Amino acid sequence: MLAVTAAHAETVPVNGMNIYYEISGEGDPLVVLPGAYMTIPDMGAIIPMLAKTHKVIAMEFQGHGRTEDIDRPITYENLADDVAGLMDALDIPKADIFGYSMGAGAAIQLTIRHPEKVDQLVSASAGYDISGMQPAYTAFIPQMKPEMFIGTPMEDAWKKLAVNPDGFPAFVDKMIALEHEPLAWEAGVKTIKSPVLVIAGDSDVITLEHEVAFFKLLGGGVMGDMGAPLAASRLAILPATAHTAVINQPELLHAFIEPFLQGETPKSFMGM
Repeated sequence: MLAVTAAHAETVPVNGMNIYYEISGEGDPLVVLPGAYMTIPDMGAIIPMLAKTHKVIAMEFQGHGRTEDIDRPITYENLADDVAGLMDALDIPKADIFGYSMGAGAAIQLTIRHPEKVDQLVSASAGYDISGMQPAYTAFIPQMKPEMFIGTPMEDAWKKLAVNPDGFPAFVDKMIALEHEPLAWEAGVKTIKSPVLVIAGDSDVITLEHEVAFFKLLGGGVMGDMGAPLAASRLAILPATAHTAVINQPELLHAFIEPFLQGETPKSFMGM
């Protein structure tokens, strides 16, 4: 794993908490949003790869890593508003956004709730409706209990960076509650004007059918090579890839993300 060398790292007050963030690289701003239970280092090599061509602003969500937890539910709407607040605090009026898993859910909500702040969106391993979850996962959600996480290596890893090392049980309660949040964002997705790159593993927590439906809601899925321009949004499926393996393929992710952010489109042999 490549180390992230941050040009700037600190906390800033946003919505009643001190949010930790790191800035690395130079160029157009790109906000990176980690997944559930993840910190900036957990995003791995994709951050320094993107920082070669972008000013990457990576943040840690409420209760994650070096951002404190507060007396407030963890919801996708709250997380999205926190991203918007961080951008305001850092005087970033608009940026590209890359979110993975929970971070992608927050990014989708950011694009719906604060469209003026999002230039282009990269959504990796997320959906817009609970019906898009794999049946095996939706069946597992009611079985989630704090005891599954407390006293495990996950808690040990969480404590290493946590502002309050004793706060894990309360944090887990909020994260389990997030899993029970109703997802029904189709109407909001239909309002999105920003180009979106939808990324998923072929064995992800979101079904392939749902990711295709997501892509089609964004105007994608029509035939090329017929004279009409391709949709601004794109779809990329990683082969032999489960949910937690998506972020562990930085070279492949970068090969999809960078051309999208640069507006590069592959040329067909017909020259279109």
